[in-house]
Parts: sequence; structure tokens; C-alpha cells
Amino acid sequence: MASKYDIIIVGSGPGGYVAAIRASQLGKKVAIVEKESLGGICLNWGCIPTKALLKSANVFEYISHAEDYGITVKDAKADFSGMVKRSRGVADGMSKGVQFLMKKNKIDVIDGFGKLKSGKKVEVENDGKKTEYSADSIILATGGRAKELPNLPIDGKKIIEYRKAMSLEKQPKKMVVVGSGAIGVEFAYFYNAIGTEVTIVEFMDRIVPVEDEEVSKALAKTYKKAGINIMTSSEVTSVDTKGSGCKVTVKTKKGEEKLECDVVLSAVGVATNLEGIGLEDVGVSTDKGKVLVDDYYKTNVDGVYAIGDIVHGPALAHVASAEGIICVEKIAGENPEPLDYKNIPGCTYCSPEIASVGYTEKQAKEAGYDLKVGKFPFSASGKASAAGAKDGFVKLVFDAKYGELLGAHMIGANVTEMIAEIVAVRKLETTGHELIKTVHPHPTMSEAVMEAAAAAYDEVIHI
Repeated sequence: MASKYDIIIVGSGPGGYVAAIRASQLGKKVAIVEKESLGGICLNWGCIPTKALLKSANVFEYISHAEDYGITVKDAKADFSGMVKRSRGVADGMSKGVQFLMKKNKIDVIDGFGKLKSGKKVEVENDGKKTEYSADSIILATGGRAKELPNLPIDGKKIIEYRKAMSLEKQPKKMVVVGSGAIGVEFAYFYNAIGTEVTIVEFMDRIVPVEDEEVSKALAKTYKKAGINIMTSSEVTSVDTKGSGCKVTVKTKKGEEKLECDVVLSAVGVATNLEGIGLEDVGVSTDKGKVLVDDYYKTNVDGVYAIGDIVHGPALAHVASAEGIICVEKIAGENPEPLDYKNIPGCTYCSPEIASVGYTEKQAKEAGYDLKVGKFPFSASGKASAAGAKDGFVKLVFDAKYGELLGAHMIGANVTEMIAEIVAVRKLETTGHELIKTVHPHPTMSEAVMEAAAAAYDEVIHI
């Protein structure tokens, strides 16, 4: 292992390892420091293994409703431990894939906890041994972890966070999920689908509160139909973990309610991993738990950069990857375009899925735009009907004056695979009329994008 590099990256999540590979492609000598497993939270405990669990739940739902498709299946049971085992296997396979990519791109992997030192150095501690490495540029990509509320202390047994939620020893009979962002509603769907009695407690007045209001209403309707109890404008004030289960006190508009469950999942957001990495020692500026950076992720300290969850912008894997690429291209003397944070897709992999980008209808109105809004329900889609997935819709928000596509909001089967079209046409500044005239294949779910655009301009055919 060398002691001097062009670039050292601290953290190997989707920001760190992608930055490392791009830097290597640009001819840089690169090392990456990782305290746990290559791939970070996303590959090992986040994006990938959760999708494996959700797929298991999805398959179980298909089997449970096989008669709807003319198939008879008897005595299907959800094997919780088998689902968890599969999920861990998928995560392990992805992490090994990153190991392969590090070797392929001649990137040195340094095991241990990395800490900034003055003079463009990183001290790595592993098994009590400390080793210093130096680099011309250091990129911090230390990511985030589950946020912990004072009245909801995570003990890893009865009050858990997402890591434990995907590796419990046995399936709980009753679960309370606190928070209805992506993590909360995904786990709520998974556990409900395999037979756990689930209650969602959300502080805001609707679930998935960052989404368009119509999307929130549609998901709530589907979840209630599936038997999930939803408590909005509500707050968990305390959890009594004495005894065999949990006694949850919830403050609602009507007063206090008591819930009993086996386990409480805290899904109230993400906290950044800034502690102990040497920011104060070298004088890196931070604000409200985020490292302050410019458009190319340079901090106020020469040679130190930061990307991913620890800087401004949404805490999403694809954002971290894009930031990592822009950062190393700038370091290498390229001329990358700064990231457009107004055109970042957000995806939630519950069932039905949610995908969105840009302004909600409410945000666009508040920004002063005169709007044309088009909505196409999947109940009118031939492909959705054939697939037995008629829940949901595509909603497009246009500026009436210029035809600019201000935002898109989708809820339905596989919509997370459809949103990239919208991100591309927004980047290319495509107008509503151009989208209407873009021929979409039939029968597909993606036709709903064309139809929603047509609905905004009173040209829709199938509704």
C-alpha cells in the first residue's frame, strides 16, 4: 500500500466508490478508506437489500392473489427468515461487485476509520493501529445514518432503525412505524404484505409529505385498503419498553392514544456522519450538520472536498454518485456542468411505487406560474389492466406560457423505471407539445406520460 496518492476518498458508498472509479478513469492514483463494507449503507443496508425484501413481499402478494390471474396456488406462506437471508445475499453480492471494480480500476482499499489531518493527510485507524496517508486532494463521502429522536431512543431490540428492520430474527406480529418518508412507507408495505399488523404515525397532515398532495392521498387510500392503520398529524411522545412488547403513546388532534406492538421502527430521517472525522482539527466549515461546499464540492480548506449526504441537497444515492463524478472531474481539470438540484428524481419503492421530479402543483402555483396540469390514471391503461396494476396515475405540471415541464408526479407499478424520461426531457427543455408528439410504444405503462401531457392540453385520447 502506498502512502501518497493523487486522491484519497473517505467512505465507499455510492458517492465514494463512484468518485474513485471516475478518478481512476481520469488517470489518478486513488485510495478509498472504508470502516465497514465496500458499497456503504446503500449497497449493504439501504437501497439494495431493502429492494430485495420488497421484491419478496411483491412475489408473495402475487402468489396470494394468484386466482386473479387464473392460477391456483395452495398454502403459500411467507418465510420471513428466508426473505431476510435472500436480502443479505443480494447485498453481499453487490458488495463483492464493488470489490471487483476496485481491483479492476487499480484503486487501493484501506480498511479502517479515516480522519482528516492538516497538510492534506488522512489518518486511518484499524484494530488500534494508526497509519497516515497523504494526497493532493481528499474527498469526504462519509454518508449518513438513521436520525434518533430524544423521545424515541433506538435500543436495537424494541425501538429499531432501518438496519435492524431488515435483519430481525423473527417477524413481529405488530409494528408501529414512526415517519412516512420513503423508509417508513417501504417498510410499512413490506411488513404489512407478509402479515404484520402495521400502524404508521406521521407528524405532518399526510403521509409521504414531500410528494404532491394527490400522490399522498392515493397512497393513503391503497394502504388503508391493505389494512395499514395511518395516523397523521400525530406524534409519538413516549415508548414504554418494559415487559414483553412496547406501549406507544401517541399525541393526536383528538388527544392521547395508546398503541401496543412488538417493535417500533423509527424512520424519521437521516443524520450526517461528521463526528470524529477531523473537520474541526483542520477548520472545515459546517452548518446545521452539513459541510459547506461550492458548486464543485470544494470546502473552505484547500484540497478538501465533500460529497453525498454530508453536503447540501437531497440525501439520495444517485445524487451522491453524480456529485462524486463532478467533483473528481473538476479536480482533474475537466469542465463539468454543475448539478441541477431542481431536476433530481425521487423514488419510493413501496407498492404502488412513487416517482417524482420538479415542482409539485402547489409549489408551482406558489412560485407564480400559470399552469396547465394533466393527469392520466392507470385504470385507463391497457398494459396496467393486463398486469392487474390499475392503481395510480401520472400527473404532469406545465408552465402555460412556455410549455415548460415544471414537474412530474407518478404513483403506480414500476413508475420508478419511468421517471428518467421526465428527467431527460426536462434537461433538454422539451415542451408539452413535443412530449405529446413523442410516440410512445403500446401497450406500455409509459404511454401514460404522453397521455398526461395530452390531458394538460385537452388532447387526451383514452379518458
